[in-house]
Amino acid sequence: MLTRVKHLVWDWNGTLLDDLKLVVDATNVCLATVGGPVITAEDHRRDFRRPILDYYVHVLERPVDQVEFQLLDDAFHDAYRLGMQHVRLAPDALEAIGRWSGTQSLLSMFFHDELLVEVERHGLNARLARVDGLPGTVGGHRKATYLERHLAALELDPAKVVLIGDSVDDDDAASSVGASCVLYAGGFTDTRLLEATGLPVAHSLVEAVELAL
Repeated sequence: MLTRVKHLVWDWNGTLLDDLKLVVDATNVCLATVGGPVITAEDHRRDFRRPILDYYVHVLERPVDQVEFQLLDDAFHDAYRLGMQHVRLAPDALEAIGRWSGTQSLLSMFFHDELLVEVERHGLNARLARVDGLPGTVGGHRKATYLERHLAALELDPAKVVLIGDSVDDDDAASSVGASCVLYAGGFTDTRLLEATGLPVAHSLVEAVELAL
């Protein structure tokens, strides 16, 4: 793979950004608005999935329509924004980025305009060839379509790309476009679920880059 991989696409939440605690706290805030259960980090890592509507259906153990999902999504993001300024990058994020000699970009399912502010706050702009977040005002989508658009905008052959992310959805997105993928066990998903994909699983971002190489 060393000779053919030219570009690395990073995931944001749960990968470069160490925000699991904030995500769990914000999830509990939004679940409380509809009388849902309190979840732990272990619960989230075991149960999280995309589309996030399916995650809420699983946790609440009942149907969730689009109107209620909008309310849950709004409550989650309102709570998340309150804590964003206190969240830091993963401990070895900058070292991992520095280990990659090719080009790099960022694709996140966090809202685009807010993502740009956060990427700048963490000083990553100059290191990334492109940053794409989610357009619109409702989150929770799968990543596959957005990865396809991201690579097209960069005019990249997916066969020369590795995606590093922390969820099974990252695997699905990469495989859908013909890119490679390394999964990071320090984020939102239980390690056993990542290992079940058959993809390489890293326990640090530096290791993820080494596996990508």
